[in-house]
Amino acid sequence: MRRGSLPPSPHTLGIDDGPFHRGRDRTAPLVAVLMEGATRVEGVAISEFALDGAHATAHLARWIRGLRFRPSVQAVLLGGITLCGLAVVDVEALARRLGCPVVVVNRKDPSRSRLEGALRAAGRPEGLEILRRTPPARRLESGLFVAAAGIAPLEAERLVRAVRQKSALPEPIRIAHLIAAAIRQGESRGKA
Repeated sequence: MRRGSLPPSPHTLGIDDGPFHRGRDRTAPLVAVLMEGATRVEGVAISEFALDGAHATAHLARWIRGLRFRPSVQAVLLGGITLCGLAVVDVEALARRLGCPVVVVNRKDPSRSRLEGALRAAGRPEGLEILRRTPPARRLESGLFVAAAGIAPLEAERLVRAVRQKSALPEPIRIAHLIAAAIRQGESRGKA
C-alpha cells in the first residue's frame, strides 16, 4: 500500500490467538479474519501454533501466503507482537515476506511492557533481538498504540481508524479474538 493509497474500505487481515493453559496445552488456536472496511467479513482461516514456539514470523508468512484470499489482503493487523505466549513476531520481516504492511495494535503502551523481562526470564535472546527491532508504537487518540512496518506511521493510523467500529480495536482483530476464544472455550468471553 503506497502512501496516500488507502482505500475507504481497505481489505485487512486481522490475526489473534486464542486462550491457553500453561502446563496443559501445547498449542493455541490462531484465527485470521479478512474484512473489507469495518463491516464486511470476507474470509476466516484457522491455524494453531506451539506455545512459546520458535519461528512465529515464518509460520505466519507461510500461513498467510497460502490463504485462498491472500491476493485481497492489503494489510495485516496483529493484536500485539507475541503469539501463543512468548512467540515474538518480527513485523518488519513479516511485512517484507508478505509484500504488504503489517500493523501492530495494542491497548497498552508496549514501551512499558513486561515482555522484555519475560523474555529474559525465559531465556529467549532471539525474542529480545526481535523486540529491539520492532518499530516504535505511536499513541492513537482512542488509547490504542500502533506500530507499523511497510507503511508510514500516519498512514497506519488512518488504516486502523478505517477498520474500527464497535470497539477501540480494529474489527478484524476483535472478531478474530472472539472466534479464537470460542474455538478453545466453546464460546467467546470477556472484552474484545
